[in-house]
Amino acid sequence: MTAELGNILIAGGASGLGAATVRAVRRAGGTPLVIDINPPAENLGGGAYRCADLADTAAVEDAVADLAGTADQPLRGVFTPAGIDSCGRLDRVPAKDWERVLHVNLLGTAAVIRAALPYLDAGGDARIVTCASTLGIKAVSDATAYCASKFGVVGFTRALAAELAGEVGVTLLIPGGMTTPFFDGRPEQYKPPPDAKLNDPDQVAEAVLFALRQPAGSEIREMVVCSSEEASWP
Repeated sequence: MTAELGNILIAGGASGLGAATVRAVRRAGGTPLVIDINPPAENLGGGAYRCADLADTAAVEDAVADLAGTADQPLRGVFTPAGIDSCGRLDRVPAKDWERVLHVNLLGTAAVIRAALPYLDAGGDARIVTCASTLGIKAVSDATAYCASKFGVVGFTRALAAELAGEVGVTLLIPGGMTTPFFDGRPEQYKPPPDAKLNDPDQVAEAVLFALRQPAGSEIREMVVCSSEEASWP
């Protein structure tokens, strides 16, 4: 029997997989609480939005406290799909741009979850789903910042699952490439080729919901969700 959704905190819920998950949560009767540096285009229904740069830990803490601390019920789940990239060789990517990728993707993930832990439902069926990438388990050239951040999310999530075992369910999502704005604005050499097989973020969001709705005592520890012709997997 799947658990009810309730309040789901989504960091990076304004676009891409985060926005798809907002839609999925609403369809399933849950309430999305969104943190993002940009306002969401999706209708949040009875949900709420707070602006925060995920690279700013203090701003993240304030946003989580504002959203979760004033909600009518505890958090039922947390999902952290926010992510950025800065492509190029290590010696050609400005240090600030390279470091910001780690600040948003890895440290931002940790900051959101750390701030959310006190607000998670203590009933035993609260869930955290982090978002790595197939490039968190397979390294490629010109992606040192992104690979470092996503490899870090993999390690962080596995350690968190051990730390919270029996208290909060923890799932590591490893998605392949998706048809989202993530690749917009890049040099052509860093965009998927025209014939690339990319996954629909709405389908990936359904997998996120499946993990979030696992009943107490059962959890999905890790899942790879990608197009059947994903080039970066296996």
